[in-house]
Amino acid sequence: MSTTTLTERSDRSTLFDGLGRYIPIAATIGLLIAMYAGGLANYSNFDNPQLIADLFIGNAALLIIAVGMTFVILSGGIDLSVGSMMAFSTMALAWMTVELGLPAEIAVPVVLVFGTGSGMFTGAVIHYFKVQPFIATLAGLFLYRGLTLQISDRDVSIREIEFFSWGMDRVEFGNVREGGFSLPHISFIAFAVVIIAFIVLHYTRFGRSVYAVGGSEQSALLMGLPTARTKVGVYAVSGFCAALGGVVAAYATRSANPLAGVGLELDAIAAVVIGGTLLTGGSGFVLGTVAGVMVMGMISTIIAFQGNLNSWWARIAVGVLLLAFILLQRFLGRSGEKRKT
Repeated sequence: MSTTTLTERSDRSTLFDGLGRYIPIAATIGLLIAMYAGGLANYSNFDNPQLIADLFIGNAALLIIAVGMTFVILSGGIDLSVGSMMAFSTMALAWMTVELGLPAEIAVPVVLVFGTGSGMFTGAVIHYFKVQPFIATLAGLFLYRGLTLQISDRDVSIREIEFFSWGMDRVEFGNVREGGFSLPHISFIAFAVVIIAFIVLHYTRFGRSVYAVGGSEQSALLMGLPTARTKVGVYAVSGFCAALGGVVAAYATRSANPLAGVGLELDAIAAVVIGGTLLTGGSGFVLGTVAGVMVMGMISTIIAFQGNLNSWWARIAVGVLLLAFILLQRFLGRSGEKRKT
């Protein structure tokens, strides 16, 4: 076989590998568009702009937590503690502001610092003690849920705290009755998290290190990249996002529920995978995670419009989609391996 032929085959393989990483996110966006088009064709008032806005409103906390999960999964890890951390953050806010009488302006930063610090501790345990991420974060899941229930095993209202009324104050874009829509402040918090995460992942050294460690930690180490700092950093980001998700939940409900966030870690993982991020790490996009969250929200919206379906059908649909995207990832991975050989 001539050198020219080998070069052409190598170029085609490189081009396909470059385009292949976009196939899952393209499938997610295509699915989202198809679902919306199906809703327009079958349900009245589905074209209301407020419907799309409500997807961001109802999933603001999940979106923030899923962004943090994206960092972890891109690095080749997993974080099962985010749902419990979110609940603990909300309950800790209620305890500090209602029971201790601390100003919310102090309680919120304390909660965010605690979430970030706990994430750093988890990352350090995983890296330096060679503990599997599944086990380390599973311990965090039980720990933070237990601490939450220690504070209170019942709902705690924070409606009397004026600070938490700000989150659901709405900003209107046009006249809502004439085709406009409105968004509460918590949605802008979620948008800011997505924008910052996008910039960090694609335009900073830390972001490039996250992709490199997820692709091959050994190769990243040989290239002189700070693998320890990167692994600790991604769990710090996840812990911060989980705590911020708890703050957003406090804004949205103006109460603290000790059982909030049960199973939310699985929703976040599902959103990340459906958004096109490889479970093995090294490939994915934070904007894909946004699309994954929107797909999950759109499923629930369509079921609500249908009216005669149980809400559990949303879980079934998400499970089917998750399996489909994992199989797609596996197929693309095997195709890449065959081309390289």
